[in-house]
Amino acid sequence: MLIQRHAASIVQSALNRQAAVALIGPRQVGKTTLARMLGEQRNALYLDLEDQEDRAKLASPRLYLERFEDRLVILDEIHRMPELFQTLRGVIDAGRRKSKGVGRFLILGSASVDLLRQSGESLAGRIAYVNLTPLTALEVDAQRPGLEQLWLRGGFPNHYLTVDDAESLARRKDFIRTYLERDVPMFGPRIPAETLERLWTMLAHHQGGLLNASELGRALAISTQTVTRYIDLLVDLLLVRRLPPYHANIGKRLVKAPKVYVRDSGLLHALLNIETLDRLAGHPVIGASWEGFVLENLLAVLPWRTQPLFYRTAVGAEIDLVLERPDGERWAIEIKRGLAAKLERGFHHARQDLAPAKAFVVYSGEERYPVADGVEAIGVRELATMLASL
Repeated sequence: MLIQRHAASIVQSALNRQAAVALIGPRQVGKTTLARMLGEQRNALYLDLEDQEDRAKLASPRLYLERFEDRLVILDEIHRMPELFQTLRGVIDAGRRKSKGVGRFLILGSASVDLLRQSGESLAGRIAYVNLTPLTALEVDAQRPGLEQLWLRGGFPNHYLTVDDAESLARRKDFIRTYLERDVPMFGPRIPAETLERLWTMLAHHQGGLLNASELGRALAISTQTVTRYIDLLVDLLLVRRLPPYHANIGKRLVKAPKVYVRDSGLLHALLNIETLDRLAGHPVIGASWEGFVLENLLAVLPWRTQPLFYRTAVGAEIDLVLERPDGERWAIEIKRGLAAKLERGFHHARQDLAPAKAFVVYSGEERYPVADGVEAIGVRELATMLASL
């Protein structure tokens, strides 16, 4: 089943204006599939740097790559040969002198910080970055079962498209094991897989909760600094999100700790051994799971660069997601699991503090309607569509 990815047009546009484009996202999120599809339209050369034969072709990389100056070159799993970045700069600059300045390289990588660090030093002004997230509500079946299947199984294509929930759960557990035993050691210092799995599972149990590294450290018998380092790695691998708190001098005591989410809801449920929607419905994590799911769906389609935040005061005024547009307009978004978009007193107090231009409560239904003066109930798909079109 071919799914049209929202990022496809963004990558196309970036290739038309920039010499190199980095498509970054977790392993198995669909980067190679998207790159090959785009490559077919541009007669691209594809090199998989996990393949020994393809790596051998780049023994003299500049000599090899300059033979294909009229073709797009796709470099998959670039972290296998980070030394290539310096060569790419020379090839790009040589091409620019021949008026071949755009659409030269499509670079695929599985870790955001690693890729940004390697490329930022040598390809500044020559590269654009595009994030490929797991599937979103705008990329799957618009019917309600499609959205609920996406929530349960998560957005990695191989997990979402399986024949049944049991097979999906098995694939997600295999994915987690592969990351722990293969990918984490590749990107970070040697970390005991068992310890990292326990930490990842603890974060799942505390989905959407405030980060308390010292408490996690005591439970795992490791230092607070080690917990922070491990979480940093999961964030860099695009598997965990740290959502910072809103900070401003508004005369309120604001929470200072970030909230932490397992980014993909399917991985969250696999870590908690939740196989079906029935099991999820009776699990204490259901509300936090829905909150994280909605959060990722909205942030995946934002057309502008912004730091998403949450707002919480020491006395309980709270908004789940605060977004600021480039023009300074502030949006407040509350997330509630259920078919009734009920708001609590803490949201209204927080809204008075922040005075947002727009306020929404994302609930499990699809109808859009006012729930209070200046606040609308809205479905996740409709709000994601609204954000993507801005």
